[in-house]
Amino acid sequence: MNKKLFVLLVVLMSLSLIGLIFVQSFWIKKSIDSKEEQFSSSVSEALNSVTNKITERESKNYFDRYLYAKDSIGELKGAQLTNFFFIDRDVNSNEVLLYEHGILEEDYGISSSTFFDSNDDADTTIIKNYTSKRTTSIFKEDFDLEGNTFRLNPIQRIEKIGGLNKMEKAAMDEMFMVHAKRVPIHKRVSKQEIELLLQRELENRGIDIAFEYGVYSNGLPTKIKSRWFKYAETNIYKSPMFVDFEGVSNFDLLISFPKKKRFLVQSILGLALLSLLFTIIIVVAYSGAIYQLIRQKQISEIKTDFINNMTHEFKTPIATINLAVEAIRNPKIIGDQEKVLRYLQMIRDENKRMHAQVENVLRISKLEKNQLDISKDRVDVHDIIEDAITHVQLIVDDRGGYIHTHLDAERSEVLANEMHFTNVIVNMLDNAIKYSEEAPKIDVFTERAKNYIIIKVQDQGAGMSKGVLKKVFEKFYREHTGDIHNVKGHGLGLSYVKKIVEDHQGEVYAESEKGKGSTFYIKLPLI
Repeated sequence: MNKKLFVLLVVLMSLSLIGLIFVQSFWIKKSIDSKEEQFSSSVSEALNSVTNKITERESKNYFDRYLYAKDSIGELKGAQLTNFFFIDRDVNSNEVLLYEHGILEEDYGISSSTFFDSNDDADTTIIKNYTSKRTTSIFKEDFDLEGNTFRLNPIQRIEKIGGLNKMEKAAMDEMFMVHAKRVPIHKRVSKQEIELLLQRELENRGIDIAFEYGVYSNGLPTKIKSRWFKYAETNIYKSPMFVDFEGVSNFDLLISFPKKKRFLVQSILGLALLSLLFTIIIVVAYSGAIYQLIRQKQISEIKTDFINNMTHEFKTPIATINLAVEAIRNPKIIGDQEKVLRYLQMIRDENKRMHAQVENVLRISKLEKNQLDISKDRVDVHDIIEDAITHVQLIVDDRGGYIHTHLDAERSEVLANEMHFTNVIVNMLDNAIKYSEEAPKIDVFTERAKNYIIIKVQDQGAGMSKGVLKKVFEKFYREHTGDIHNVKGHGLGLSYVKKIVEDHQGEVYAESEKGKGSTFYIKLPLI
């Protein structure tokens, strides 16, 4: 994939993901704001309903007590009848309508202590009782031959005797309010009443959470409040109580919700969690896609590097073999047995090298497909080390180096596959040889650690940086040093080592410092 196209795709996908997360966050915020607005409206409606019901209850109580006082205690002080007349004449129908409305006003003297809970027994309150009498009469006018009025014939008469009309009732309510203002608030309303009404009205509107309330008089707290109520302007809803006919009120009913935010969040929690889940899935899928794209790009580069190196690895031995064959065919050399044997040895060594390269590739392929047959037997680690050294001894001698062994472990028998574990040691030794710029100087140690044997391969080569050390056991990984062909290999050897050691229930790790060499460790359980 073109590098610019790859970067463009990553940028577009990232912008899309960021935009999606932004939209989801905005939607959640707007949902919470909408729920909060709905919550505030419902609370205001509930408060208004509560204060209205308390006012109506108080007015009814006063009116009931008024009727009781009038019937049982009151003494008639005086009475006055007021009549109102309304006359209307219809010239078309010769009808006359007479409307008569009489109001009987009665005064009662009632003790204030009996009616308004006053402590002053000497005080007397005058209560006026109004009774109305309504009469509607319709008369028909008859005329003589000369057009003069002859008589009035009553054709309809309706009488109504009843109580107070709305205006008269309102006057009574106003009179009660005036007196009620002198009564302490805790005698006008109780905590139980407020709590019951608030709970009922809130639940009817779908608000089922804990609340705290308080009644304030001109901004000051009264005795009517819940235990944990605290005034906080940012979380307070209020409604006036006992509003008079002029719209004035000295009391406010306040309510707060300590768990309001939790309630609002929980109201949209289901949809929010679902949205979050889908967002997480998209993020994970996006991250996986980006990772795979980057990984595929890396693998593509590594495979290209691998092919180039394998080509170089095969090209050199083939060229060497061709030169050796041509040299042997030379009549001057074919008679020199010593030179012929040397050239034959070169051909053999180069052939072994190509065979080893092919075997490594095949081993890795089988490991990935879990097709590698690893049968284990009792073997001696020291014997395997000695055998592995013989495979690379000629290369080390040719470069003027050495391999010293320090096999100090008292016990050295493990359960392992002899062939594969020999290849493991060979690969570790070969790695030490490759990364030794000068004559390879290698030391092999063994030691016992409880029920384990530790194999240590130490070289004095180029060493590795910390970044390389973390990736050295990955497939196809090789440290580049400018020229990719300056170190022969394809990055499969140590990956194979790690896989085989782990299949033997062991561990493999390395220590290294740039310019000071590397040390590889293998830890295997003893038997």
